[in-house]
Amino acid sequence: MERTDRDPPRTRDPERRRRAIVKAAADLIVGGGAARLTHRRVAARAQVSLGSTTYHFSSLAELKTAALEHLTREGEVWLERVRTTLADHDGDPRGLCDLIADYLADRAQVTTDFALAAAAADDPALRPLALIWFDGLVEALCAYTDPDTARAVAVFTDGALIHALLHDAPLDTAALYRSITALLSAAPRRTP
Repeated sequence: MERTDRDPPRTRDPERRRRAIVKAAADLIVGGGAARLTHRRVAARAQVSLGSTTYHFSSLAELKTAALEHLTREGEVWLERVRTTLADHDGDPRGLCDLIADYLADRAQVTTDFALAAAAADDPALRPLALIWFDGLVEALCAYTDPDTARAVAVFTDGALIHALLHDAPLDTAALYRSITALLSAAPRRTP
């Protein structure tokens, strides 16, 4: 189509293009794993030129890191919900179990978090990103229990994520509550 004088000039928005590239890379990692990521696939998914992807990200490692940071930010939102829920329920695990059950029922989110963990397993430089969720959950739980028990609950939650990926139905709130309550009841008593 030919441009006329009445048409507004096309504006360049490099930051929007960069965000589209990062989102496309994140989607591809979730859909097929970090090992299959290429500049060409990202460009096609983001509907930008190949040159745009290499302009913004000179290496695949840089692009992969940016995509995984994007995925990590979504996990940080979930962690804030955990902190709020624990505070609202004064550490009672029922609220946490409801929240975890909702999370496990969200197949897209579970797949995303697994993709992040899998990428970090392949690339030690990415492990700090993947550990943000685990460490944040432990930190949130430590306000209500000892560090060893908080880690045990976080490890159990990681296992529940794998279970949700491999089974038709994730663990429900009742199963989560029984398991997490058992872990919490084994905690040493805190003395004031």
